[in-house]
Amino acid sequence: MSLFEAIILGLIQGLTEFLPVSSSAHVQIFSELMQVKGLSDKNSATTAFIATIQLGTEAAVLIYFAKDISRLLGAWFKGLFNSKARDNADYKMAWLVILASIPVGVIGFMLRTFIQETVRTLWVVAFTMILFAMILYLADKYGRKEKLVKEMNFNTALGFGLSQALAVIPGISRSGASISFGLFAGFTRAAAARFSFLIGIPAVLASGLIEFKDSYQYLDSETLTGTIIATVTSFIVGYVVIAGLLKYLNKGSFMPFVIWRLVVGIALLVMLSNGWITA
Repeated sequence: MSLFEAIILGLIQGLTEFLPVSSSAHVQIFSELMQVKGLSDKNSATTAFIATIQLGTEAAVLIYFAKDISRLLGAWFKGLFNSKARDNADYKMAWLVILASIPVGVIGFMLRTFIQETVRTLWVVAFTMILFAMILYLADKYGRKEKLVKEMNFNTALGFGLSQALAVIPGISRSGASISFGLFAGFTRAAAARFSFLIGIPAVLASGLIEFKDSYQYLDSETLTGTIIATVTSFIVGYVVIAGLLKYLNKGSFMPFVIWRLVVGIALLVMLSNGWITA
């Protein structure tokens, strides 16, 4: 992996991690299109690479939401040992974030081998890109977009979590699935995105560390160096994207991402059908 390839893939990860378009799908597609040495021909190396650079974008989330995370954790720990502190809204919200983080961890762990060996193909990515483009469109068009994050309750948090768990299937997108649910449940675009980012932190950190531990040996020294460069790049770009997306969603719609998913999905089907890219 060259320096140029590492930076390009890091840019792609940083640009797409928080958008409802599936970052892992885009990294997989571009690594195949660019025929990146050490990635396009080794599924285990690709798994390690994707898992590691996702840690870069999650670091961006941790820093961007540092105050929120610190406040929620402080309220949670305080409430554990002080019954009077359990009436605090942040204590309740911390439990809702924990609850919503559980499904993707459980389902991802149970189906991990099946996903890696069976469904992690670009054919699956192509169809899920198109299918969830339509779901996101319907959610954005017909969701009431009235509720704020503070109106989250047990049922909606669990719904967010179960939706996020769908992202174990390549091409669906963690943020895309959970944001779609949030819109259907009546949350504003920004509120759905904000809660989606928060509940993604435990899942991505855990899966990234586990996947890297189990598959880093498939990265040769050159690819490992490129992985580090891509991770740093994804962190910088990801931080900028979070801020820009949340600001955009105060007024803008998800239609640009719907169109992008459709374009990528259809283009991928054409390339796979003609043998221009391998699954």
